Amino acid sequence: MAVVECKNVSIRYKTGDLKAIGLKDYVLQKIRGKYKVTEFWADKDITFSLEKGDMMGIVGTNGAGKSTLLKAVTGIMIPTAGTVKTVGNVAALLELASGFDPELSVRENTYLRGALLGYTKEFMVEKYDEIIAFAELEDFQDYMFKQLSSGMKSRLAFSIACLIEPDILILDEVLSVGDAGFKDKSAERIKAILKSGVTGILVSHSVQQVRNLCNKCLWLDHGKQIAFGPCNVICNAYSAFLALPKDKKRLPANDQELNEMSDRFLLAWKLGVDEQATRTNPVGESETARLQRLMSMVDAMSPEERKELKDRLNKK
Repeated sequence: MAVVECKNVSIRYKTGDLKAIGLKDYVLQKIRGKYKVTEFWADKDITFSLEKGDMMGIVGTNGAGKSTLLKAVTGIMIPTAGTVKTVGNVAALLELASGFDPELSVRENTYLRGALLGYTKEFMVEKYDEIIAFAELEDFQDYMFKQLSSGMKSRLAFSIACLIEPDILILDEVLSVGDAGFKDKSAERIKAILKSGVTGILVSHSVQQVRNLCNKCLWLDHGKQIAFGPCNVICNAYSAFLALPKDKKRLPANDQELNEMSDRFLLAWKLGVDEQATRTNPVGESETARLQRLMSMVDAMSPEERKELKDRLNKK
């Protein structure tokens, strides 16, 4: 049975309507004949389903509709069209820094944030020391929240939020908080939550993070669903898409093109590993330039040459 199911979900925003501009501007624009409502579809006909224990990553460039879709799944927004069904308790880690009072202390804000998330006072008293220790804020408990750095604020928010034990966990760029050490620690905490059988959805600009945590992937572009399926295949194809120069970017039109993009990227990646092992890679080359060069090399090969290269690299 599906734990999360979206069927033909579409979400529309309107700009310039009465709600957005107010009654006075509405009347003036009507009188002047300049009243105009513009519609924008943030998501259009998105369809996927997740079983218990699935972890789905959502990838796509800025403006793809990723965060908007999460708001529909969590119930914050009602889709303009289509349906969203969830089974069980949904917990969302979105916009971590919201819900804090800058004029209160770290201690006071910890209890305030916990109350906003629905935790009881008794639960917060029991977990308070654990929260502060995980956030590495033992020496800052009586500081005003506004005196903390942005990294400290995010660490505290994450530490409080990850106490939850939901059936469905929604994560929007929350694994990028704090320094490198805290990122690793927060990733391990999320992995522990997911291992308990939680069904999850992760939005991240880190393709590697999606690969590490997810078994399924949804690729969005400007509100359109490009692909949904096995994580590695879609992440490979998406990485190949990102590596292309802007004037050569082309989205896959079907599963065959998606698989071809995935195979090309995988071959280019293996070629790069071989270059590094044999020390034949150019010195000082950026990661983006390296991938573009390798992809160009693969694209220039005939199908026979690609097969020969693949066989040779697989033997190493």
